[in-house]
Amino acid sequence: MSAHGNKSGAGPTLGVIVGNRDFFPDQLVTEARADLAKVLGDAGVTPLWLSDADSKLGGVETHAEARRCADLFKANRDRIDGVLVCLPNFGDEKGVADTLKMAGLNVPVLVQGYPDDLNQLGVSRRRDAFCGKISVCNNLNQAGIPFSLTTRHVSLPTSESFRSDLQRFLGVCRVVNGLRGVRLGAVGARPGAFNTVRYSEKILERNGIGVTTVDLSEIIASANKLAADDPRVVAKLDEIRGYAPSPGVPDDKVVQMARMGVVLADWMAENSLDATAIQCWTSVQQNLGCNVCTLMSMMSERFMPSACEVDVTGTLAMYAMQLAADSPAALVDWNNNYGDDDDKCALFHCGNWAKSFLPDIKIATAPILGSTLGEQNTYGALEGRTPAGPLTYGRLTTADCDGRIRAYVGEGQLTDDALNTFGTRAVAQVPNLQGLLKHVCRQGFEHHVVMTMSHSAAILAEAFETYLGWETYYHGGPAE
Repeated sequence: MSAHGNKSGAGPTLGVIVGNRDFFPDQLVTEARADLAKVLGDAGVTPLWLSDADSKLGGVETHAEARRCADLFKANRDRIDGVLVCLPNFGDEKGVADTLKMAGLNVPVLVQGYPDDLNQLGVSRRRDAFCGKISVCNNLNQAGIPFSLTTRHVSLPTSESFRSDLQRFLGVCRVVNGLRGVRLGAVGARPGAFNTVRYSEKILERNGIGVTTVDLSEIIASANKLAADDPRVVAKLDEIRGYAPSPGVPDDKVVQMARMGVVLADWMAENSLDATAIQCWTSVQQNLGCNVCTLMSMMSERFMPSACEVDVTGTLAMYAMQLAADSPAALVDWNNNYGDDDDKCALFHCGNWAKSFLPDIKIATAPILGSTLGEQNTYGALEGRTPAGPLTYGRLTTADCDGRIRAYVGEGQLTDDALNTFGTRAVAQVPNLQGLLKHVCRQGFEHHVVMTMSHSAAILAEAFETYLGWETYYHGGPAE
């Protein structure tokens, strides 16, 4: 699995089923294949489908054709990120369902149907995909196969509406395939003052999500054994200095960060981990003499998200949301009201946000922690302000008493409103923010939330609910 969630590690591949029913015009299938070849090619998608040598016109209608298509899909199981069902006419409902049942891919499925032209409802150009799509979806429901729908019931593949649907579906594929089998690392114990980040490893395991733990003392001890002139430490030191300016940061503190970075990278590689949650305070400051925020930011920027305070479900949300947005994610606090504006608030952490959020990034200290631990022990925190832009926010948590994973997602805007403080920070504007915060409080979600600079909540809601079976609240989402 690539960091971006494609099974092959390259561009996405979709299995394509072009449905057919033989008493409809043959040219409709041929035209649809040409449309799809153009649209998928424009999107950088490789189609995997029957050729006209494998079946009539390369479509799927009979059980024999369904079997051949299923065999093709099964032989390429590791390449296929999702399946597109195209209905240029009514299509054969059993042919589509049989293909998916026999292939057993367990990947997202998008069902598209062509619209009819009101001036071409005679025998020579009639499609009836409007009706056939309902029959196909009925059969998928009977078979227990989850699927996604286009925004409009029927739409041309060449339309902007479908092109947007396709991009959203590819995001759903990234999230679903990326989360199945994801491996998370928990570095250190949960800080004693943070009951809020409790979670259930067993519930995560039941959902295909693995957690590997390590005592923070092992990481710190290994870091302290590394010499400052170790080539790997020197390389990491250069990487840190190239990542962000560090005015006034003592050299020995950057060396400590480099040592820690080498050990963390080794441990992640040894355990094939995709993301981490780290006990970022207060043991690191007391025993290593620095913060790990910069290292966490560097990992998040490289699509290996890292959450503080051993917030394992927080880093799971980061991993999911970076896949949806195809850009880095940041763990933030719902932190402060913004004056009397009920739809705005300040987002904050002390800070470990990926560089993508911080055009004015610099390595500094963590004044809040420094007030009790000594500011000289908190070098490594980042400082920077996130500018205006799109916002998607969300959170995953294990509802332990219910034995399930739950989520909320939504969208808003990041603004350029003044915010005079330190750390990594932003101002968010969310429609009906007060209603959202009531939901967060009443449902027992954490004060940590995840953000990306995107509008991708619909991707997350579809992936979480339709394919992963996680109860999801979509704040301000479209009514269906």
